Amino acid sequence: MPTIEVSHLKRRPVADKEKITWQWLPFSNSARTDNLMLYHWVRVVNGVPPTGDYQFAKYNKSVDVVKYTDEEYEKYLTDSMWTKEETDQLFDMCERFDLRFIVIADRFPTSRTVEELKSRYYSVSRALLIARAPSVADVAGHPLVKEPYDMAYEMERKRALSAVLSRTKQQEIKDTEILSEAKRIMESRIASKGVENVDMPDDHTDIEIIEKGTHAESPSPSSNMHPSSTSVPSASITENASTPASLRMLRVYLRTHALDQMVQAASSNAGPRTIKRVEQTLSDLGVHIKPKVPTKAVCAEHLELRKEILTLFNLQKQLQNKEAEASATRDTSFTEAPGTPKRSYRGDADRPFVSEAVGFGGERMGKRDQKRKAPGRFMDAPPSPPQSKRPRKLKASDG
Repeated sequence: MPTIEVSHLKRRPVADKEKITWQWLPFSNSARTDNLMLYHWVRVVNGVPPTGDYQFAKYNKSVDVVKYTDEEYEKYLTDSMWTKEETDQLFDMCERFDLRFIVIADRFPTSRTVEELKSRYYSVSRALLIARAPSVADVAGHPLVKEPYDMAYEMERKRALSAVLSRTKQQEIKDTEILSEAKRIMESRIASKGVENVDMPDDHTDIEIIEKGTHAESPSPSSNMHPSSTSVPSASITENASTPASLRMLRVYLRTHALDQMVQAASSNAGPRTIKRVEQTLSDLGVHIKPKVPTKAVCAEHLELRKEILTLFNLQKQLQNKEAEASATRDTSFTEAPGTPKRSYRGDADRPFVSEAVGFGGERMGKRDQKRKAPGRFMDAPPSPPQSKRPRKLKASDG
């Protein structure tokens, strides 16, 4: 058995000159009205017992039940279904049992239902509250005035709850099948309605698509005359047109998910580099790429800002193309001489003017004649000297 040093154990520091004892002392509870005296163990420090009320008396909460006089009853609270004695007994029991109407209905002298007891109590309290107020507007926000008790609705709610709780297993399965079939029918109707909206767009929506390809790189003269009709998207885009059809089919969806799909739809004609430039521009402007509070108004403004940035990039590209075309036109006008024949533009490439070779007698020199009469590579070089032949060796047969 290993030994443990007493010095290694943690000791609770004891204050100097502090003596703690536990004593069996009496106490009284302010929540009780019979002055009952009980005893319990109390922690006493230096022989001084604690003073004050019982520590758990603060949890004794009671309901403030309104009181009425005979004059108020005769003037505001008379009811043919209730006598004054029954109303007095009801309010006394409500104060005694803290509005526990199940207990009150069990101990009420006459046969009254829980709903009848509640209706009488809340109607009397509401009438007294309105009668004692200077004006109805002063107590309009009170729960008893704002939401009065409806006995018929409460009875119907309990009847429906009882019918649901008393169902058999077969009835539960049948109800589940009916609900699933109704849900399927509703989804199919919503899907068909969404398809009809996509096939027949609204006449008031004005959606314009930015042109791609060669028209964006080298704009035609017609696009120069009306740049806004081909490149600038219209700002009058309604919410139904900007919302994708897949989201209109759903009743409930996250607005952040809808914003992502709208951004993708708005940037469908732009390339990855353009999308990165848009995000960089948003960062430079101090705007988050995704809104932190994606409300309806914030998402609409964010989407509109993205569209305006795309429009700005498209206009800048068209401006660069126009400036390049204008500079090229200026360069060609300065380099050409007055007597130089005009160039013939065929396609995008410029072909220089080449004069055709004409032979003697007005005949054109063909390509083969040009090749034949062209000077050779070594035409001007002097001829090499003749080499002397070596004598042939005599054979034996020759001698």
